[in-house]
Amino acid sequence: MGSRARYRGYFAAVTRLLLVRHGQSTWNESGRWQGQADPPLTELGERQAGDAAERVGMVDAIYASDLERASHTAGIIASRLGSDVLLDPRLRERHAGPWQGLTRSEIEAGWPGFLAAERRPDGYEDDVHVLARALLSMRDIAEAIPDGEVLVVTHAGVIRTLERHLDAGDGLLPNLGGRWFELHDGEPRLGDRVELIPEDEITRPEQI
Repeated sequence: MGSRARYRGYFAAVTRLLLVRHGQSTWNESGRWQGQADPPLTELGERQAGDAAERVGMVDAIYASDLERASHTAGIIASRLGSDVLLDPRLRERHAGPWQGLTRSEIEAGWPGFLAAERRPDGYEDDVHVLARALLSMRDIAEAIPDGEVLVVTHAGVIRTLERHLDAGDGLLPNLGGRWFELHDGEPRLGDRVELIPEDEITRPEQI
């Protein structure tokens, strides 16, 4: 009876969310920018998801983007944990506009110098829109699961946008790598980065 739950009425609810990138997809493997296109996981991506389940442990809920690479990753983890998956399209990767399906060399040929200058084409979803929809989703999750721990399988672009919003810039995020966030009265606070798979399985795609 010494747990926080006994005194729940005396504390503001704090929900902890572990946002993780999905397993390796076929377009991760071939170096193509995915955006909101919907390539499936590779066999390695499926193994990554299964191995990640062992390090996640029990959580109060599992949410995921509705894109296949994220929902399939979440489904594999959930099946190991005996849980269900709730899908939310607000957790999708940013839309990459005309870059979806292209490799870096194809982007450089069509938009010379854009990548080096960190410029983006018309139709590429900006941080303001990604952040707004991701925060709405996180706040709804926190309202549904107060004082809980939740796994959220999403995408590198979403996680890194949240990190930049909170003044963190830790570079590329591997498949099944992620970041803890705490929601205090609807506002996120930054936690630690984590990697949920063994070193010999880690893949670090450079494109979203």
